[in-house]
Amino acid sequence: MVVKVLVVDDSGFFRRRVSEILSADPTIQVIGTATNGKEAIDQALALKPDVITMDYEMPLMDGITAVRHIMQRCPTPVLMFSSLTHEGARVTLDALDAGAVDFLPKNFEDISRNPEKVKQMLCEKVHSISRSNRRMSSYSAPAPVVPTPAPRPALGGFTAPAAVAAPARTTPIASRGATAPSTTSGAPKRKAYKLVAIGTSTGGPVALQRVLTQLPGNFPAPIVLVQHMPAAFTKAFAERLDKLCRISVKEAEDGDILRPGLALLAPGGKQMMIDGRGAVRILPGDERLNYKPCVDITFGSAAKSFGDKVLAVVLTGMGADGREGARMLKQGGSQVWAQDEASCVIYGMPMAIVKANLADAVYSLDDIGRHLVEACH
Repeated sequence: MVVKVLVVDDSGFFRRRVSEILSADPTIQVIGTATNGKEAIDQALALKPDVITMDYEMPLMDGITAVRHIMQRCPTPVLMFSSLTHEGARVTLDALDAGAVDFLPKNFEDISRNPEKVKQMLCEKVHSISRSNRRMSSYSAPAPVVPTPAPRPALGGFTAPAAVAAPARTTPIASRGATAPSTTSGAPKRKAYKLVAIGTSTGGPVALQRVLTQLPGNFPAPIVLVQHMPAAFTKAFAERLDKLCRISVKEAEDGDILRPGLALLAPGGKQMMIDGRGAVRILPGDERLNYKPCVDITFGSAAKSFGDKVLAVVLTGMGADGREGARMLKQGGSQVWAQDEASCVIYGMPMAIVKANLADAVYSLDDIGRHLVEACH
């Protein structure tokens, strides 16, 4: 099946280059282009593309505003192009909140220096997000979570989060193919876990926000987060989560100590491991590994360090990263949860867990935060 793409960018060079790269793939058809956000909305309504590639800085209407309008009027999977800067990261995260599915760095040097690599990456992204659960009859972005003005509570007694409002549920939509009915599990197994480890990829920034904003500031277990993301983005993402959540969130640094109520986000381009003393080790990204950071690496080190005292959660994402690490955790007696298909943007990583019979529970995204509170004591 041919994937129909609308290319949106105010740069004539970039529009032409992206169109050329995509058109070279016989399974992708560029059906139109637009030079600003207003044109993008009109073209999306008229042409009904399967995927839209979108720049964020354009005249008349910026990409984020355009994404919001498109999601309200004709929900379509959107791939954002982003600069690899702190500001670019902030804007990209806003675009993902608005409803974009994924992003790619907008790097002109890479296009001229590594055209084949760029072509492969761009075409793979377009194909993958064309199958995402983002073509909907209606789309509601997660409700913004207003940070509580009160200071974070001391890490003494543990109380459930009475005042944390659950973000609005996104209407789950079947992707173009038939989808299996979502599996739900009962109440989680309660245990004094020494670590909660969460791994995710495509769709993860919004998913993590929805899970972590449901946790109280005195959540009793340390948390580590592995999100496939470039090095320039993870610091901005950690800062964003820290402002939205009652728990503390920071980009992990070598030597950081795990503690309750703190979530450590693996830095982009590197690997994060946990040692038996509860310290985090940040290692250079191995070029032989596809993912930097890699969920398998972090999960595997947690299995060695904490045995059966880990609760691992695999959220939305492409591929199967996390499956082998989850296997190690299960062999040690730890628990593994997977996000259900209906609430995933991309049902890849959780599906790999389920198909390998490694999932102790399968939960909808909006239920995971509540169940984490119930499980940890």
